[in-house]
Amino acid sequence: MREKGGICEYKENAMAIRSIRFLGAAREVTGSCYLLTLPDKNILVDCGLVQGSRDSRDRNREPFVFDPNGIDLLFLTHAHLDHSGLIPRLVKEGFRGRIITTTATADLIGVMLLDSAKIQENDAERMSRRSLRKGGGEVAPLYTTGDVEKVLPLVDRAKYGKVIDMGRGIQYSFLDAGHILGSGSLALWLGANGKEKKIIFSGDIGKKGNPIINDPTLATDADYVVMESTYGDRLHKNTDDTANELAEAIRTTFAKGGNVLIPAFAIGRTQDVLYLLNKLVREGVLPKLTVHIDSPLAEKATRIYLSHPELYDEEAKRLITGGTIGDAIDIKFTHSIEESMAINKIKSRAIIIAGSGMCEGGRIGHHLKHNLWRPECSVIFVGFQAQGTLGRRIVDHAQSVSIWGEEIAVRARVWTIGGFSAHGDQNELLAWLSAFKSSPTVFVTHGEESTALTFANLVRERYGFTTHVPEPDQQFPL
Repeated sequence: MREKGGICEYKENAMAIRSIRFLGAAREVTGSCYLLTLPDKNILVDCGLVQGSRDSRDRNREPFVFDPNGIDLLFLTHAHLDHSGLIPRLVKEGFRGRIITTTATADLIGVMLLDSAKIQENDAERMSRRSLRKGGGEVAPLYTTGDVEKVLPLVDRAKYGKVIDMGRGIQYSFLDAGHILGSGSLALWLGANGKEKKIIFSGDIGKKGNPIINDPTLATDADYVVMESTYGDRLHKNTDDTANELAEAIRTTFAKGGNVLIPAFAIGRTQDVLYLLNKLVREGVLPKLTVHIDSPLAEKATRIYLSHPELYDEEAKRLITGGTIGDAIDIKFTHSIEESMAINKIKSRAIIIAGSGMCEGGRIGHHLKHNLWRPECSVIFVGFQAQGTLGRRIVDHAQSVSIWGEEIAVRARVWTIGGFSAHGDQNELLAWLSAFKSSPTVFVTHGEESTALTFANLVRERYGFTTHVPEPDQQFPL
């Protein structure tokens, strides 16, 4: 039995018997975290890092607004750090419940969170040196590799499409979100005795035709939907146009004698780029290429991708053979710092893929320092660049940018190829919502404020759904 037609009105400091509280990704793109309060349980959906500028990242050190020990369950939609990256801190501060996610996501967070912890440790060491020189004290890392090791035993693995009854009025199921390997839209049924409510968390919705993985699985009914809106105000180029633009960028750069830099996240985007480059060479669109992957995490993630052929789409099943994404391209993975530095001795015809995707930290900064000032080179952005990030400043036509404390001129050609995004665009997000036969209340999240408001208005006008764009820390009764 489902109650229909009710409008979910916000009440200041409301303490409903069942409520949802938007602790992250509210009118911004990162830091996904939602708290469900039930009569006898507290449930988190995602617990992600805030990414972007230094001031934004400092929010990751703010105290949790809840007691981590009082959280009973955590559902994780996928492995990207803006959804998973604060889980080690959650465990460090007392969380002892179960973490429920898909099998592939469970594999990916094992390497993703360990890599993040090493970055946290290195950042803390660097900040401590600066603090001590100024007469201050040492800075503790946000979390350590030891904290991550305590996370992994708490993880339970779920298969797509299987409804699990946890008892006490809670059932759940994951649908393939088509975003990265293992990404899921979470369906939760809360309540019993014919009074249950169904809430769906979209997670990050992929676009149709994403390389390697299947298209998103559509949900058809819910009382409430928590909907991402990353690209809710724009459209992507189609797959053919994306491939053609990538090929043009590489040919143009090589003709000028420069290098191609591709900032890319280690999980999802790197594998997609490799897949398309291999396809372009295989089809004769591009000559034989050598691609440098300067990211140990990307190598580990690629191996995990190759270990899950059951999640491939039909094209990938045909084209990925022999346990490799690149049978037509020469892929060189970089492990040591010395190997990474050696790449910068290459002055032409190198394709360098490195993290982070928004140029905030990671090895891409070193390659930008050596190539961004060279007009014969190119930087190809293949993913979203959040406000306040180095990547966003470059995309927004900065004349120069600061990298590791040195001002570097931006003379390389900058390409933004939106069709590479693993997120659905406005039309694809609307198409995902159009499958609902019910009339859910939709909470629009995970988008910059203007984007989320635009998308919410469009959903309301087109489908007549009640929509809300939650403010940070806003709570709604369910």
